[in-house]
Amino acid sequence: MSKTKLTINNNGSVKIEGDFEIVDMQGNEYGLQGRTTLSICRCGLSANKPFCDGAHRGHFEHDAIAFELPPKKA
Repeated sequence: MSKTKLTINNNGSVKIEGDFEIVDMQGNEYGLQGRTTLSICRCGLSANKPFCDGAHRGHFEHDAIAFELPPKKA
């Protein structure tokens, strides 16, 4: 199985690539129709949530710069 990769895009979505499934709070799986790449909405403006439809353009600002999280609490 390939490693799943999430890319946090500047001013936009989270791109997911690889082998994954997406489920709702009840555990029901979204029908992804064989997709191995898609984008998840971060701005809350998509009409197709949880998936990105590009509605964020010009309405959402975030520079995605990687950083270290603090150590996990014991």
